[in-house]
Amino acid sequence: MTSPILVRRRPFALALAVLGLLATYFVVTMTRADAAEVVVSQGKPATASSTQIAGAYLASEAVDGNTGTRWASAYGAAQWWQVDLGTPTAVSRIAINWEAAYAKGFTIQFSSDGSSFTQAYATTTGPGGQQSITVSGTARYVRINLTARALEAYGYSFWEFQVFAGGTTTPPTSGTAQLLSYNKPALASTWQNDVNCNPCSPDKAFDNDPASRWATSSTNGWVDPGWISVDLGATAQISQVVLQWDPAYGTAYQIQVSPDNVNWTSIYSTTTGNGLKDVINATGTGRYVRMYGTARSSAYGYSLWEFSIYGTGGAPATPPAKPADPTFPATRLVFSDEFNGTSGTRVDQSKWTLDPGTGQNGEQQYYSNGDNAALDGQGHLVMTARKETVGGRDYTSHRMNTGGKFTFQYGRVEARVKVPKGQGFWPAFWMMGADFLTGRPWPYNGEVDIMEVLGKDTFTSYSTLHAPMYNGGGGYGGSYKAAGGADLSNDFHTWAAEWDSKGIKYFLDNTQVFYAEKETVENTRGAWIFDHPFYLILNLAVGGDWPGAVDATTPFPSQMLVDYVRVYQ
Repeated sequence: MTSPILVRRRPFALALAVLGLLATYFVVTMTRADAAEVVVSQGKPATASSTQIAGAYLASEAVDGNTGTRWASAYGAAQWWQVDLGTPTAVSRIAINWEAAYAKGFTIQFSSDGSSFTQAYATTTGPGGQQSITVSGTARYVRINLTARALEAYGYSFWEFQVFAGGTTTPPTSGTAQLLSYNKPALASTWQNDVNCNPCSPDKAFDNDPASRWATSSTNGWVDPGWISVDLGATAQISQVVLQWDPAYGTAYQIQVSPDNVNWTSIYSTTTGNGLKDVINATGTGRYVRMYGTARSSAYGYSLWEFSIYGTGGAPATPPAKPADPTFPATRLVFSDEFNGTSGTRVDQSKWTLDPGTGQNGEQQYYSNGDNAALDGQGHLVMTARKETVGGRDYTSHRMNTGGKFTFQYGRVEARVKVPKGQGFWPAFWMMGADFLTGRPWPYNGEVDIMEVLGKDTFTSYSTLHAPMYNGGGGYGGSYKAAGGADLSNDFHTWAAEWDSKGIKYFLDNTQVFYAEKETVENTRGAWIFDHPFYLILNLAVGGDWPGAVDATTPFPSQMLVDYVRVYQ
């Protein structure tokens, strides 16, 4: 039986279902303001360097407004795609809805004649998913020049490529405005309470918890209109509303205010809502505020992770304060295990909770109760994978965590590790949201993978975030290599994460390899659920859905060595 301390999952079926739902509509980040943006690329002539199949996946299918069609290139690293807007246009933003074969490296280029181009944007760390890129310049032709693939065996593909003109993307300063809606009484047209959403009541949109949500009920069918309202407790002057949508979002909706919860006045209206995070700078006066939806993005209803209202007046309740952001480099050591001790010494259980049992994700090992880990007398913890039958499995290994011993929020966490080489090995250093230990299921608690390496390719490491709208095979993260293309199994390497309220920066040997910025994630993937305590985990898995099963070449016994684990604030 799996220990209740830790369940590690990579539910690919769930991830594919989420990705499939996302693919049914085009999610684009838009920061709402009084001036509206306009899509100027739809239906315009598009060309590309290649297509995957002759007569299919055409360049024009990325500007047809249909998220069930896409452009896909031939399999090659150097590709391009461009659209002719027909006339010189002041471009404000580019929105790309990537298929799984996205670009990590690309540039956005502008041209007036289709031959001479200037660069408007460049990246080597593209995250895929739904990207929203603020640009500035005038162009008739907009080109994306693709240089580095996320999936090296394939080419590039996106469902839609949208060029926007007009609009204001920076909200005005709030001045003395504060959050007015936290923990206030809420009502809704309907709300869902079943195995799929239990409960998704209206108060969940105002609890300042981005991992809980309100959703309309499917009992009588998802219908329009659908609404959710909040009582601010007293008359308030509204200056800003922030909506963090679930994939079931409103394409047409209003923000309304009322003095009495009966007579409503609209202070904002749209018919081109596109989901994810909407920051609406709209002013109005009232005690009650309502999102009133009249057109849905899909066959489902309406759902919001958060509905935050800012302004003055009302009767605001102050949400729990977050810890102050660390100043990096952080220097105050708050947790460490240096693994110093005599050879054969077991894991220090004042710091670590042993986690015996079978693994998840198709793993083949049984995690023993500490029999597969000991100090080597040279300052290292040695975690050993063996070929032996225990607990109905043919292999044993080790897993441990700091659950119930040490949790923290924000800081620099690092470990110096030497990983094993061999088909099927899956060493990892990662974190789980501490509320998992009190009953919140994965992925709503949040998972932060600092280091994962597959034994079949010890030249590549992975860092990934998992949350309700991005998890499993659709997690938010990236892969990278050590300096000089070093084999990570030949020596110790240091993996680290610097985490604060703005995001998480990942490092390998003190070189930043990836940045998960909170604002970017909210605007391109979904709610950010990482502003609460987490605990640490180390494990060496054997086999699994991702690394694949062991084979005749897999060496046993094999070892994962840990020099130290440290947390600074």
